[in-house]
Amino acid sequence: MILLGILLLLVLIGLGWPVGFAIGIAGLLCLYELVGLQITHGLISQVVYHATANYVILTIPAFILMAEILSVGGIADDLMIACNRRFRNIRGGLASACVIAGSVFAAACGSSTAAVASLARSSYPTMKKLGYIDGFSVATISITGTLSILIPPSIALVVYGIITEESVGKLFLAGVIPGLITALGYILTIYISIVFKPDLAPAIENVKTTTNDEKATTGNIWPILILIVGVLFSLYSGLATPTEVGAIGALGALIICSLMYRINFKGLTVALGNTLKNTCMIVTIIFGALIFGHFITLSQTIPSLLEWISNSGLTPLWVLIAVIVFYIILGMFMDQFAILLLTVPITYELLTNLGFDGIWLGILIVKTAEIGLITPPMGLNVFIAAGATGVNTKRVFQFSWPFVVVEILIICLFVAVPELVTWLPDRM
Repeated sequence: MILLGILLLLVLIGLGWPVGFAIGIAGLLCLYELVGLQITHGLISQVVYHATANYVILTIPAFILMAEILSVGGIADDLMIACNRRFRNIRGGLASACVIAGSVFAAACGSSTAAVASLARSSYPTMKKLGYIDGFSVATISITGTLSILIPPSIALVVYGIITEESVGKLFLAGVIPGLITALGYILTIYISIVFKPDLAPAIENVKTTTNDEKATTGNIWPILILIVGVLFSLYSGLATPTEVGAIGALGALIICSLMYRINFKGLTVALGNTLKNTCMIVTIIFGALIFGHFITLSQTIPSLLEWISNSGLTPLWVLIAVIVFYIILGMFMDQFAILLLTVPITYELLTNLGFDGIWLGILIVKTAEIGLITPPMGLNVFIAAGATGVNTKRVFQFSWPFVVVEILIICLFVAVPELVTWLPDRM
């Protein structure tokens, strides 16, 4: 039944059905075959009620709205200008500035798509004018956007917390050090790539002659830093729950953009529209995944897997490695939220029963799933950045592989040294 359910799911996705509907219908039909119509009807009613009545789920639209308001307000432009002023005299400095600006933006934006769209608009025109190779520039922008699903506040970590009932606050703390290490890895990749292929970046970057970013009214990063400090302080001081922090962040972003005259009614309408669209997509996938999750639970898949692993003699480490490889492959073909919602109920229970820490697993799974944002054929971040800049996606994927290799090396580091992930949340 499990194989039939997965096969049906893949067929529906292959036919072009929305992921949320495909998961839900596959789970619904399998449940009907397994337990009959009456129990299936009761389970679906329960899923819909409990999912919509979950207070934590309000965190998702709140953080998305904050990200969209910051994107419409052009806050990423200020970050790029400020970082570029510090790094413009270093070879490849503008690409590194993009990573640093993306890291700061990620600390106030839980949405990878919003981050990529903002960075593409703010950084690519200058990089192109200075002589960076277009595919390399867009690949840098695409990979930088993935930091938003790791550095808190992260919508992906909120979703993981909802599924597993792990502390969202601890998950946010656990993402801080891995996020900083990842950003450093991207910067090192940029410099190493330029050493081996110098034509990727211009020899000397002279931003003063190519942009007008020296105006006193641009490049001011204090507003975004105030917002970041306010959001993180509210969360970790206990003044607000993660859900309330999302609302505080969205309101703070609106106030900041309004005071800076960066947003008008039309911009607010765009931000609200994008928030509704993205929230509906994620919640629909949650509905479908919860239905499919009930089918997996009733089919006794987890006990069967645990018994098989016990009889096979595989060590927990080899099981973990197999799961990581599975996520990397799955990320090439499926949406990251769909992957989390569809697989985490299985992998979380499986790996925690083998003795692995749930918070550490959350960072590892989200980190692994983010690789799929820059790998073909899905590569959502690549398609967004390429669409915003007009660069051919094939060229972007050609320059993405060094970043993929670094991502895999960083995952190996977190597996070898779990304390890099667990040190902060253990002291919460």
